Order: sequence, then C-alpha cells, then structure tokens
Amino acid sequence: MFTASVFILITQSVLAETDGVSSVSLGDKRKSISTIPQLSEVELPQTNAALLLTQNPDAEAIVEVTGVRMNQTEKGVEVILETAKGDALKPVQKNEDNKLIIDIPNSQLRYEGGDTFRQEKPFAGIAEVLVVNQDNNTIQVTVTGETGLPIVELFDGDEGLIFGVTPAAVTQQSQTPPVEEKPASETPQEQPSAETDEPIELVVTGEQDGYRVRNSSTGTKTDTALRDIPQSIQVVPRQVLEDQNVTRLEEAIRNVPGVNTTFPPNFSNGSFFAIRGFTTRDDSGNILRNGLPDFLATRQLDFSQIEQVEVLKGPSSVLFGRANPGGTINLITKQPLRDPFYEATATVGNYSYYRGTVDLSGPLEDSKQVLYRVNAAYQNLGSFTDFKNSERLFVAPVVSWAISDRTKLTLEGEYSSSENEVDLGLPAAGTVLPNPNGRIPLNRSITEPSAKPFDVDLYRIGYTLEHKFSDSLSLRNAFRVSSFYGTEDQVFGTGFEPDNRTLNRSFTTRTIDQSSYNFAVDLVNKFSTGSIGHQVVFGVDLSRFEISRFRGIGRSIESIDLFNPVYGQPLGDPFPIYDNGNLTDALGIYVQDQVTLAENLKLLLGVRFDTFNQTLQNFITNTETSVSGDNFSPRVGIVYQPIEPVSLYANYSTSFTPVTGIASDDSTFQSERGRQYEIGAKVDFTDRLSATLAFFDLTRSNVLTDDPNNDNPSFSIQTGEQSSQGVELSIGGEILPGWNIFAGYAYTDAKVSEDTDLDLVDNRLENAPENSFNLFTTYEIQQGDLKGLGIGLGFFFVGDRQADLANTFTLPSYLRTDASIFYKKERLRAQVNFRNVFNVDYYESAFGDFFVFPGEPFTVQGTISWQF
Repeated sequence: MFTASVFILITQSVLAETDGVSSVSLGDKRKSISTIPQLSEVELPQTNAALLLTQNPDAEAIVEVTGVRMNQTEKGVEVILETAKGDALKPVQKNEDNKLIIDIPNSQLRYEGGDTFRQEKPFAGIAEVLVVNQDNNTIQVTVTGETGLPIVELFDGDEGLIFGVTPAAVTQQSQTPPVEEKPASETPQEQPSAETDEPIELVVTGEQDGYRVRNSSTGTKTDTALRDIPQSIQVVPRQVLEDQNVTRLEEAIRNVPGVNTTFPPNFSNGSFFAIRGFTTRDDSGNILRNGLPDFLATRQLDFSQIEQVEVLKGPSSVLFGRANPGGTINLITKQPLRDPFYEATATVGNYSYYRGTVDLSGPLEDSKQVLYRVNAAYQNLGSFTDFKNSERLFVAPVVSWAISDRTKLTLEGEYSSSENEVDLGLPAAGTVLPNPNGRIPLNRSITEPSAKPFDVDLYRIGYTLEHKFSDSLSLRNAFRVSSFYGTEDQVFGTGFEPDNRTLNRSFTTRTIDQSSYNFAVDLVNKFSTGSIGHQVVFGVDLSRFEISRFRGIGRSIESIDLFNPVYGQPLGDPFPIYDNGNLTDALGIYVQDQVTLAENLKLLLGVRFDTFNQTLQNFITNTETSVSGDNFSPRVGIVYQPIEPVSLYANYSTSFTPVTGIASDDSTFQSERGRQYEIGAKVDFTDRLSATLAFFDLTRSNVLTDDPNNDNPSFSIQTGEQSSQGVELSIGGEILPGWNIFAGYAYTDAKVSEDTDLDLVDNRLENAPENSFNLFTTYEIQQGDLKGLGIGLGFFFVGDRQADLANTFTLPSYLRTDASIFYKKERLRAQVNFRNVFNVDYYESAFGDFFVFPGEPFTVQGTISWQF
C-alpha cells in the first residue's frame, strides 16, 4: 500500500537558497520545491507535489496521520508523518524566538501510540523536535534551536514533502560571503554521494518503538531516558508482548534476564518471582501499577490492558517504600487515545484454549478533552493437567479529562471474576527424582475433581491527577484501592507411604479477604544553580495493606495411588487450621535530585524516611501482636557518557522489609535490609538497537534464623544473611529493517552467606539458576507481494535450580524453543504461536519435596485481531 509522507529534515550542512527556492540533491528521487510559506503566504504554486498540496486548505477534509517515525541520514533527521495516498497536507511556517513552528492545517494525528511525539537533542544545534495535535484541525511541528532560530527549506521526493531545517549555529559557522541572487535554475547544486541518502531508523514514537524503549519513569518517578538512569532497567514493550501472544506475567518476565518464576500463578491467584535470586511478590511491595505500589497488583492480572512491563533491578525503597531487595516490576496499563480506536482479538488453542478481547478508545465529546478506553476480556481455558480448567471475565474502563491545558484527571476502574481449579504440583520422587514405581505422568493431578475451584472477585478503582504550575514545576497525585476476595479447596501431598506410590494428602478450604490502599503525591521541580541542572522530586506516600481474613478449614482426606488413582473418596469432618488477620500502615517521605553536572555527567541522589506499624491477629487464640519501626533508605548513582552512544554508570541502593517473628525475650525484630552495589554500561549500537551490561553485588541482611539457644522451633534470632553477585546482559531493538531481537543472559551466584544452621551456609537460594538466557527474534518482509508476512523464533534456557534452601534436590536445566508465524495487512493481523516446539519435559519451579511444578508441553495458539 502506497503511503504519502511529510518529512522534517534537520540538516547540519548549509543549503544554498536563491529567490525563495533552494536546490539540493537528497538522492535520485528527491527534488527542490520551495521554502515553507509564512502565515501571510499560505498560497503555494502548483508543483510536482500537487497531489499532496491543495490550493484551498479550508475546503479540505481532515487528513489522518496514522503513523509517525523518524529516520536519520548523515545530513540530519527526518520526521515522517504517514498518511494515505492522495491526502493533501499544506504546511505553514511561523517563528517564535528560537522556535521554528510549522502548522499543518486540516490534519490530525490518529495512531495507537498517542498524540505527542517528542525527541530531545536529536543532534547538535537542535534542542527539541515536537509533533502534536495543536487543535482539532491542525498538527503542529516545533523545532527548537539551541542558539538561534533554525532555517527551513522545502523539498519533494517519492516519499512526500521534506522540510529541511538547518540549525542556526551550524548556519553561522558554515556561511560564505553573500552571492548575487539567481533564478533557481542557475543555482549551484550540492551533490552528495548516494551513500549519504540511506536512512538510519531513529526512534521517535512516544514511549516506545518496536523492540526498543527509550524512556522510563520506573527508576526515577520522572520520564527519563534509560541511558541517563544509573541502574539496570529492562522494559518488555508492547510489540514483544503481541508477537509472543503474552497473556500471563510469567510469559512476559521470561524475557528479562535474571528473573525466574518461583510459584505457579494459581497458587495464590498472583505471580511470584525471584529477581537476582530474591523473592519478588506483590504483597511485599515489589509490584507497581503505573508507578504506584499495589499489594494486589498481580491478582487477576489480564494482559488485555497491559501496554508494557518494566523491571527495575535491585533495591528501590527510596522511591516506593518497603520491598524485597531483588527488584521491582512496574505494570504499565493502556491509556485513552484522542482519536477513535477499536480492536477485537480472538485466540483459539489446543487444550481447549479460548480467549477473546476488545480494546475500545476515543473521545467522548467533540473537543477531545474527555477521552475513554475500555479493555475487556473473556477466557475459558483447559490445561494439560487433569481437572485443571479456568474461566475469567475482565473489564477495565479508563476516563481521562483534560480540565485545562495544564491539568489532567484520569479515573481508572477494574473488575474481574474468575474460577480456577487449583493445582499444587507433584512430588519430587517420580518426577525430578527416581521412584521405584516409575515416572509419574506429568498430567497427573493429586486433587479431587469435586474440589471447589478458586472463586475470585477483584475490584480496583483509582485516580491520577496531574497539574503543571509552570514549565518547570508540576504535581502528580495518585490513589488506588484494590479489593480481593476468594475461596478455594486446596489438596496437596504431605508424604509417601513405604510403597512410594501411595501419597498421603491434606485438604484445606481457604478464604482470603484482602484490600490494598495506596496514595502518593509527587512535586517535581526543574531548575538550575549556575551551570548545573536539577530535577527534584519531593514526595509523600501513604499505604495500607489489610488482610481481613486468611482462614483455613481442614478435613481429613484419603491417600491416593499416584500410579493408579481412584478419585471421589469421602472427606472427614471440618476442623480449624488457621484464622488470621494482618494490618500494615506505612508513611513515607522522600526526596530525589537528578543533577546534570555536565552534558555527559549526571548524578542521582535520593533519600527516604519510612515509618510503619503492623498488627497481626490470631482469631483462633484471640491474640494480637504489633510491630512498628522506621527506616532510612539512601540511594546514589552516577552516569558518565564518554561518547554519546555509551553510558557508564554506578549506583548504591538500599531497601527494607518489615519482618514478623517471635524472639525468646519477646523483643521485636528490625526490618530486613537490602544493599546493592552495581556498575554497568548502556550502549546504543544504532538508533534502534541498544544493550545494557550490569555487574552487581547484592546483600540481604537481618534474615530470621532459628534460635540455636532455645529448643522451641518457633523462636528466631536475626543473624542470617544472603548474598547475590552476578552479571546480566540484555539487548533489544531492530538489527535491520524488519528484523527485531530481544535477548538476555544472566549469571547469578545467589547463596546463604550466614546462618545459625551451618549446614545452610553456602547453599544456593531456591529457584535461582546460576545461568539463564533468553532470545526472541522476528523478521517481517518489508515489501513486495508478501509484505507483512513474518516469522518468530525464541529460545529460553534456565539452568539447574535448587528446590529448597536445604538444597535437598535439584530441578534440572531446560531449553524451551518457541516459534511463530504472522501476517499483517492494514487493519488485520493473523498469528500462530507455538510454545515448546520440541515438547521437552521440564519443570518451572518447586518449593519442597511435594510441590514440583511441570512446565507446559507443546502448545499451539492461533490469533486473529481486527482494527475497525
């Protein structure tokens, strides 16, 4: 399909101009037309671009610009506004101080990524290039010069119109004495070689472009280039999620080196991971939604509303409060679009996999001040495991209101209801360990078909208020409340009879009632002290995590022969096992300063003070225990860029986590502490391909261990320590046009460094492989009759892992191979994904002798999506 394009070329060379006509060779098929008219000169003569420029803009219909990208040549940069064939675009120029402003009447940005494109300092002499919807009828392109007003020229080519912009500083340096004006036909032409006209793709698509993401707010609470953040951050962008047909967080996270699954998602209707060897879960504060902690963030998570997943490696308490030290996962949700967007998707797969989603967005009124987005999904899924089925309904509406040009309010809601049969794995003997009776089939279930599924309802509602007092001072306030209620029957193994085939079981009916409340307000101020720039964040947050009820009612249940199971045995009378409550309130105050000492030298300083109070209730014994404390969490980091594409960084960061336990003298315990030293490098190989290399030394201290001076096993002392050292490498982006890659490798040496049980010292931490790597790559044909056809190939390797802290047995390593084939044409996308192509038997994770979780065998899923 032919597309007409408008280009803005920002060049570093001086282009000759006479009689308002500039002449320059941009390749065999690009020709000079004229300069862009000022507001008083909006009538353009008929030229060979007449198909794109009309003589009466008032008579034109709105032209939709459906895509924006930026190319770089040796001369400069081209911003491409993609439109349909024959659409007319008529740019008009005006100037303000150092700003070159180009208005394009009768046009609008209408694309899924949003309505603003921004690129700061694309090259010397240009401070910023900005493309926005100025109003409901006009696109505005602004080019800001660093030392003066850029100079603009207009060219034409097969691609469309080209606006050549020369930085003022470059113009002054390159000027020659004035010459007598001549007709355009007599103007000497600069003839660069053909090599100078080959474009190099440059990312300017808002938040992300393809497999590479430039900016993130996870590491600083400000929209900051990843190369300027002195900490390792990996972002799994929307395109990767789409190409892999990701529907669970576990599937997305396997693309991040150094992160591994520790529990299956149905264990507690959430997700559990080990980052750099340490447990990461939502109720410990390690999971964010749009930068705000949510202690129920992964419960009922549906990827129909997820835009991308960001992973901050290492401690992050300075910004987000209590959390385990391994890292933080930030779930970025889809936001309303200014222009209508409608998409429906259907997926069908083996093991009775059925899933459908809709994504609807656009304005609610003509001025486009009030926008909406609704993501909804329904799924009915089977499984390779016997009796394991699930069903879920999900809907997430969002409304944003631009109250003024400086104030925006966003309201978000979410409701989800599901039923999931619970599977708690298989014993180690017969799976990863030998069993004299043979191998247990991996589809075997130890539960009962009559066991009640995990029946869950989740509600989530919140708001975000953003206000700009000035260009340098802004405020962001966010609040969210999440409520989770679920009941389930759990059946799990407790031990083998001497025959090693008869498994004793336990039966528990669980009730879980939890709520999460999170409030944060951040004040961001940009200013300078002499030649030193500052971006200061001052913030306050409040949180409450309430477990109103966590109750377990047990029943006796008959054992089962795992090699010849007979189901449907009667249950015994109910009896209470546990009935607890928990309430944790916390207040945090923090300040951070992003200091620009020089253009290539940046410093990050931060400190936070937290105070918390935790109350534990035992409803069976009618007792209550309270724990309180406070913590300081500092962070310091530095970035040095010896050359523009390379960032060298170092950081020191900390974290804390409240702990509960019983000391023999009834004293309370201090919080666990995390401390990390990290150095690394971030490299932009090209404008579309980048990599991060990180070396880290991470220590978790104040870990509870058994009290060796007391016979009561419930008593603890706080002398334990765990450490993790390693190296991580990640790379993502476009190697060549149409060829994308997303890959990583991690070496992690995570072990117990101190413990009162000397047998545990130097043991490896559970579910933390020493070596792991991931590689996913796609290629899409760029032209010809097969344009839009593509293939994908993925390899995911996870090394040997210990199943428990005692290192009693090892989960073997595995290499899983995935593949895909897809076809995209205009509004249609068809895709088939193959997982575990070679049907390898492997194990995702384990926690003890009777909880080993097999990975899924070969699966195939076909997806069709349509935008309308």
